[in-house]
Amino acid sequence: MRKEADVGRSDIAFEASDGFPLAGTLFEGAGDGPLALISSAAAVPRAIYARFAQYLVAEHGYRAVLTYDYRGVSASRAPPGWRAPPRMADWAEKDMPAAIDRLERQAPGHPMVGIGQSFGGQALGLSGRSARFERYLMVAVMSGHWRYTDEPLKVYAAMNLVGVPLALLTGRVPGWVGLGETLPGTVFRQWAAWGRSPEYFFADPAMDAARRFAEVRTPILSIGLEDDPWATPRAQEAILKGYVNAPIERRRIAAPPGQTIGHLGFFRPSFKESLWKPATDWLNGK
Repeated sequence: MRKEADVGRSDIAFEASDGFPLAGTLFEGAGDGPLALISSAAAVPRAIYARFAQYLVAEHGYRAVLTYDYRGVSASRAPPGWRAPPRMADWAEKDMPAAIDRLERQAPGHPMVGIGQSFGGQALGLSGRSARFERYLMVAVMSGHWRYTDEPLKVYAAMNLVGVPLALLTGRVPGWVGLGETLPGTVFRQWAAWGRSPEYFFADPAMDAARRFAEVRTPILSIGLEDDPWATPRAQEAILKGYVNAPIERRRIAAPPGQTIGHLGFFRPSFKESLWKPATDWLNGK
C-alpha cells in the first residue's frame, strides 16, 4: 500500500475559456489508475477535498487528482480590472471544462472519473463535457429549491431575506449568512433566483438544462446522507430526474451511531473505511 508521503501535491493556476484565472491543487502518484476531477459544493473551498484526493492517489493508485475553486470562491478571485460579473452558471459552463482540460494535460486520453459534491453533481449536466468521464460519483447532490430542504424557512430567509439584499447592497454575500464561503453578489443572486422555483434552473430558459442533462450518458452513483437537512430525497430527485439517459445507482446512508455526516461531512477522513472505500470501489468498477 502506498503512503500519503508518496503523493506529490502542488498548487496550480489555470485559465477558463474566457481568461478567468482559477486556482487548483494537483495530487500525483506513481500509479496508473484513472485521473479524477473533484468538483466542489457551492461556496465550499477545495481544501476540504484534499484528504480524499490524497486517498485516491495513495491507496488506490490514481494517476492524478485535481481539486479546484470555482470563480469567486476562496483562492479563485477575480483579478484587478476584471469586468464580467461572475455567474453561478459559469462554474459549470466555463470552470469545470477548464479543470477537465487541465487535468487532461497530465495524461492525454487516460481514463478519467469525476466526483461532484452538491453543485458538483449539477455541474456534470450543465458542463457539456460529461462524455469525458467514465463514471461520476455524486455526493449530496440537490436542487436548491428551499421547500425541498428539511429547514425551508431558514433556507428561504438566508437566501432571499438576508443574502439577496446583501448582494444588492454590497456586491457580495459573506460566509456568516451560513451557506458557505463569501460569494460574489451576482453568483448568489442567480443561485437564489433558481432556488425560488420548484424546477430550479430547469425553469430558467437561458440554461436549457433539460436538453443538456439529457445528453449525459455517464454512469452515476448518487450518495445521499440521511442526516443532511439540505440534500433530502426530494431535493436529490429534483436533480437526478434530469439525467434521463444516464444509468443511476442511488444509495442513502445513515450516520454511524453517535456521529453526524450532514451535508459536508462525507469527506472527513474518519469515514475512510465506512464511506470512502465503498464509493471508490464503485468508481473503480468493482
